[in-house]
Amino acid sequence: MKKRKKLLTVVLLTLTVLPLSAQKKWTLDDCISYAMQNNITLQKSRLQQQSAAEDVKAQKGALLPTLSASTNQSVGYRPWQDAGVATVTNGQVNAKVDKTYYNGSYNLNAQWTVWNGGRNRNNVRLSQLTAQQSELNVAEQANSIEERISQLYVQCLYLNEAIGVSRSTLETSKKNEERGREMVDVGLLAQADLAQLTAQRANDEYNIVEAESQLANYKQQLRQLLQLTADADFDIAFDAPLPWGGAAGGLTEQALSDIPALQTVYEQALTTRPEIENARLGIESSKLSIAIAKAGWLPTLNLTGGASTSTNSLSNNGWGNQMKTNVNMSGGLSLNIPIFDGKQTKTSVAKARIQQQQAMLDLQDQQQQLYQTIEGYWLDATTNQQKFRAASTSVASSQASFDLLQEQFNVGLKNIVELMNGKDNLLQAQQNQLQAKYLTLLNQQMLRFYSGGSIQ
Repeated sequence: MKKRKKLLTVVLLTLTVLPLSAQKKWTLDDCISYAMQNNITLQKSRLQQQSAAEDVKAQKGALLPTLSASTNQSVGYRPWQDAGVATVTNGQVNAKVDKTYYNGSYNLNAQWTVWNGGRNRNNVRLSQLTAQQSELNVAEQANSIEERISQLYVQCLYLNEAIGVSRSTLETSKKNEERGREMVDVGLLAQADLAQLTAQRANDEYNIVEAESQLANYKQQLRQLLQLTADADFDIAFDAPLPWGGAAGGLTEQALSDIPALQTVYEQALTTRPEIENARLGIESSKLSIAIAKAGWLPTLNLTGGASTSTNSLSNNGWGNQMKTNVNMSGGLSLNIPIFDGKQTKTSVAKARIQQQQAMLDLQDQQQQLYQTIEGYWLDATTNQQKFRAASTSVASSQASFDLLQEQFNVGLKNIVELMNGKDNLLQAQQNQLQAKYLTLLNQQMLRFYSGGSIQ
């Protein structure tokens, strides 16, 4: 019995520990793929795209003829009907004379718009352009989400590595503090100097806590952007390879790679970015809107046709015979020529032309915004790459200087102020190097993304 209890305890502990060890670590590709499938805003845009596709079907249906059927059944009552007076219903003389009688009519009507100034066909083209614009709106939102996820993810990678540098610095501070205590014990260091070493160690601990808080904040922003629930496991795979090559801690070679020319990226973006194509389609839509508005000045030609029959309870003929003999068919053409419509068409055309001018300005605005965005990424990539080169040299020299200062401090040749200054210089150089490296990588990828490449 005791063995069974022990076995059950071991099984329960195993089941409890397994989910913790199997928690998913999210790569950048995981984050982007999840957002593309589950982002609510993106899903709403896709529904709007589906609605636009249905509008295209509806406009195409307007090119087809319409057919409708109707029937009317009624009961009549003539309380003062003379018994010897005949009546006429639907052009038929009634053989019976009843105070209460029953009528039935059946109609079939068809209509087809032969010509309305090209309005229907232009409406089809306009709806097709609107559907394409809806599809491009989805692509725009997807790109925006990808861009934001990448920015947050790379920021998390930077802070994670910065925390590692700060922890290494903290270990050095602890060693210096311990060495300071030994020197105080033998009279080589004043108690006030030891207090400065202790304060330096405490400050390094504070820096780690602050960096961890910033990392948690960026993770929270990333979780919110992915719209994950609070109970969902979420952590970043810091050691996973990134889509553009290398692991999170070994991207120096990529950061020093060539940066594409600004004009090249911009010219490629003009042909691939959905916001630019969307603005161009806006101009095409405005042209069709003008043509549709002008159709109000043109005549409309409709082809009509119909068939009807009726029945009456006052007739001696049977129901089937009445349905046959009372059939009436008609067909014809109707022409509507507009002469004066209170300037409605003229106003519609003028407003459509204004819409066209707005669409052209929208395209120019989108092109300018695109250039400014790409120029910003290009300047940041170029500047931070230069900073990264300089910071790498600074780290090497600061590390050599601090190692020498530490050796001299240990033998009493340097004071506490010089040691702390050397340590601060080294930490600042390391942090500058990390920041410049990750900003360079991020902006390089944004340039690649805008030139038509995929972060995934």
